[in-house]
Amino acid sequence: MAWGDLILAGLLEIVGVIGIKKVAENNSWTNNLMLYGGFFASFSLLTQAMQEIPLSVAYTVWTGIGTLGSAAVGMLFFKEPRSGLRLICMVGIALTIAGLRLTG
Repeated sequence: MAWGDLILAGLLEIVGVIGIKKVAENNSWTNNLMLYGGFFASFSLLTQAMQEIPLSVAYTVWTGIGTLGSAAVGMLFFKEPRSGLRLICMVGIALTIAGLRLTG
C-alpha cells in the first residue's frame, strides 16, 4: 500500500508542476487549483508513504517520478527540446527509481 501511495504522490507532483506552468501562462482559479491541489495531495500521500518507506528511498523515488514525468510532459505538451542525451538521462532516472524500489 505504501508503494502505491508513493507512486500516486509522484504522479500528483507532476500535476502540481503542470499547474505551475499553467499559472505562469494564465493565473486563473482552475490553474491555481491544479497547482495547489496537486501538491497538497502529493505531499499528503508522500507523508503517508513515509510511515513505511525510509525517508531516503521515499523522497528520492517521489522526486524522481516528478522529475521524469515533468520532463516527459514538457516534451510532449509544451514543446520542450527532445534530444538523445535528454532521453538517456530520463532512462537513467527511471532505472534509479526501479533500483531504489528493489532495495526499499
